Amino acid sequence: MADAKTEKLRNIAIIAHVDHGKTTLVDAMFRQSGVFRDNQRVAERAMDSGELERERGITILSKCTSIKWRDLRINIVDTPGHADFGGEVERILGMVDGVALLVDAAEGPMPQTKFVTGKALKLGLRPIVLLNKADRPDARVHEVHEEVFDLFAALEATDEQLDFPLLFASAKEGWAGAEADKRGENLEPLFNVIAEHVPPPKADAEGPFVMLATTLENDPFLGRVLTGRIQSGSVAANMPVKAIRRDGKAVEQTKVTKILAFRGLERVALDSADAGDIVALAGFSTATVADTLCAPEVETPIAADPVDPPTLSMLFSINDSPLAGKDGSKVTTRMIRERLLRESEGNVAIRVSETGAKDAFEVAGRGELQLGVLIETMRREGFELSVGRPRVLFRDDPETGAKLEPIEEVLVDVDEEYSGLVVEAISVRKGRMKDMRPSGGGKVRISFLAPSRGLIGYHGEFLTETRGTGVMSRLFHGYDPFKGPIPRRRNGVLIAIADGKSVAYGLKGLEGRGPLFIGAGEQVYQGMIIGEHSRGNDLEVNPMKSKQLTNIRASGKDDAVTLTPPRRMSLEQAIAYIENDELVEVTPNHLRLRKTLLSPHERKRESRKKEAE
Repeated sequence: MADAKTEKLRNIAIIAHVDHGKTTLVDAMFRQSGVFRDNQRVAERAMDSGELERERGITILSKCTSIKWRDLRINIVDTPGHADFGGEVERILGMVDGVALLVDAAEGPMPQTKFVTGKALKLGLRPIVLLNKADRPDARVHEVHEEVFDLFAALEATDEQLDFPLLFASAKEGWAGAEADKRGENLEPLFNVIAEHVPPPKADAEGPFVMLATTLENDPFLGRVLTGRIQSGSVAANMPVKAIRRDGKAVEQTKVTKILAFRGLERVALDSADAGDIVALAGFSTATVADTLCAPEVETPIAADPVDPPTLSMLFSINDSPLAGKDGSKVTTRMIRERLLRESEGNVAIRVSETGAKDAFEVAGRGELQLGVLIETMRREGFELSVGRPRVLFRDDPETGAKLEPIEEVLVDVDEEYSGLVVEAISVRKGRMKDMRPSGGGKVRISFLAPSRGLIGYHGEFLTETRGTGVMSRLFHGYDPFKGPIPRRRNGVLIAIADGKSVAYGLKGLEGRGPLFIGAGEQVYQGMIIGEHSRGNDLEVNPMKSKQLTNIRASGKDDAVTLTPPRRMSLEQAIAYIENDELVEVTPNHLRLRKTLLSPHERKRESRKKEAE
């Protein structure tokens, strides 16, 4: 039963594909609702508070905020647009009563739009569709409107969901309107549609306190902070509460030490909170995501949706190279283990498990980007670690026992002249083309179904093939029978034979063997990969070789050595490049490629053992 307080509440999530303008729209809503003063200096994309989020221009963690519009309080949840961070999306949709779907008026709905929207429609949420960037010269507002309608129909939306309100907007300029060919003045039409179209929270104000924990974070002062929407009753500071798991088992009994509500970009402490509101509670020590936080008399947990399983895993181990401990302050197995377990507590899409080795852990997640962001975050925190090549997680068919592998839906937008190259490259990786159609402006949109393991490391190659003009989006599709072997890297690597500092003279002599990954004066060690061999086999080389000094001088002998600039890899490129017998050494200041076995004798022994098997 709703009360007067609940009637003045609206809980809404904003869904969009990467770079369609979602966080920019929230910025504009802040400004026009009075969260920021006119003269207040605020960072652009205020909701992307993380350092990595700002650098990459993507939302990684879902965040809550709240604005006041006339007599309404609108709680807004900004969701990640990338499928790798979908574990965040699935949980927070349970906190809201409506969704605003933001679609680029030129690009149209993309795979990750489909991923999150499908989950929202299944929950029965009614969407508001906002065609953003409607002022762009290449905007296709009417075609995109039809594409959105077709997408909803394909996702089995109800008649009520198909009858969605449509607005045309420019988040950058801060306006929205109901007419495609008329520029709006402000975001008032959007606020009005939210007020009319999104229902107030269905909450029982009279019942006992019940809340489902949907996100978790660790605060250095408050400890565990669990965020969710109060389903029934109210909660007050120092009130006794308990946490129960999905199976009904009680986890802990405690007192609420702090109630935090979202007001703009800040969290404000409250004495009490009522049904329907989204709040964060402190005071728990073991409760986690998907647990029900409730009054002591409650026995039945709230049903929590299972999260899609991880599809990719990587081996995280300590850095045992000769240069270990030179950069980072956190190098021990215990520190790495604690950090990974802390990550898996708050991020349900990541799973950490022990391996046979005492100094290594298997970390499973949704995709390369998600695991790459975790590694990058850890190196910035001062960790040193070694990571292995990503591998997909296979399954066995429960009926036939056949081996199944994860398949992804790949949507590619490329110039027509490069479409043949892309089709050929994905076909080699066992991908199957589903559809190919012109998307306007000399571009073609192609969709494929391809195995996840074939797509590992393909994105860099795709950008090279399309001269940086192509756009590729991936989405987990399901499990299919094993597709057979997929060709891997054809070239071997150049391996340093000793420890020391690289010398320009020695590197100059190696340039004919293939592109180098290091420059002169860099620290190297035995077993470190310093370049790519132009042939298929690995080659051991000496980058420390220096010029022999004699007392004879000849014309031209003392010319300065000029080297070709080395090929530097990003973290994701390095992870995708390595083979199964190689590792990426990650430290706060360096990324190095190396062989798992540094000694050439050990590598030969291992090679003979494999041949004998």
